[in-house]
Amino acid sequence: MTKNLAAVAARHTELVSIGDGVATVDIAPAAGGALASYRWWQDGAAVDWLRPADPAAISGRDAGAMACFPLVPYSNRIRGGRFEFAGRTIQLPTTADDPHHEHGHGWRRPWVVVRHEASAIVLRYRHAADSWPWSYEAEQEITLADGRLCMTIAVRNLSDAPMPVGFGLHPYFPSTPWTHVQAPVSGMWEIDAEVLPVRHVLPPAGVDPSVGFDVSEADFDTVFTGWTRRARITWPEQGRRLDIEAEAPLDFLVVYTPPGEPFFCAEPVSNITDAFNRTGGGINTGCIVLEPGQRQSASVRFTPSLAV
Repeated sequence: MTKNLAAVAARHTELVSIGDGVATVDIAPAAGGALASYRWWQDGAAVDWLRPADPAAISGRDAGAMACFPLVPYSNRIRGGRFEFAGRTIQLPTTADDPHHEHGHGWRRPWVVVRHEASAIVLRYRHAADSWPWSYEAEQEITLADGRLCMTIAVRNLSDAPMPVGFGLHPYFPSTPWTHVQAPVSGMWEIDAEVLPVRHVLPPAGVDPSVGFDVSEADFDTVFTGWTRRARITWPEQGRRLDIEAEAPLDFLVVYTPPGEPFFCAEPVSNITDAFNRTGGGINTGCIVLEPGQRQSASVRFTPSLAV
């Protein structure tokens, strides 16, 4: 009993919550501004639309084990953590476990709650120039309305020089044997052994997201191009559906389906993997350049439904 009470106390210390009478969202500001859960309540039972974080992830502030975390100032990997921009070489810190400085800063650092209402919250992260030689500010606005979740992410350049940037969201969804994904796309990037893009190709016929595929039959860790910013996830054996609608410039969809895991990812993002090293040559990498003081934002809406 004492251990359970301690766990509950720790949970409430780490999390803040919003709700609208249909859904609740738990947020862990100290864990990279990540969501710990997004669930509906039906007859006292939880229906999780994102993979819920367990107590160890919450107490350990492990953003990568949460329900969703923000991607700033870029999505996915930069080869060797190194790129050239405006005549200068940028070298980000790398380790054996993180050789490409994956997903930037936002998920690694605590965020501050700047506004908290019953069904809405705003989080902020400010980055001071370091190995990433630009200062910037990122914000997340998370709102619930009639059970629907809307997440708006924004980045503002606080430095006195242009800054390359990308951003997006990294949600984890529950995976069952029959989970199905449909998302209109036109292409994808083949990857090498380090999950870095090597060649732009057509989606594979057997598991083409435009047609739809079962998560259990796919083995993806890649970025899809030509995405219409719409996706639908269904759990037919549970009578559940989740529609995702993103705004420009979140024009790419990263799909990660690790075999045998009870989760998968479908990530609305603004840039391809290693975008800063692939500018030029007529390839749409999604690399955005923010002028001093300029701000870029986009929203992603999650609309669940249950079969009647």
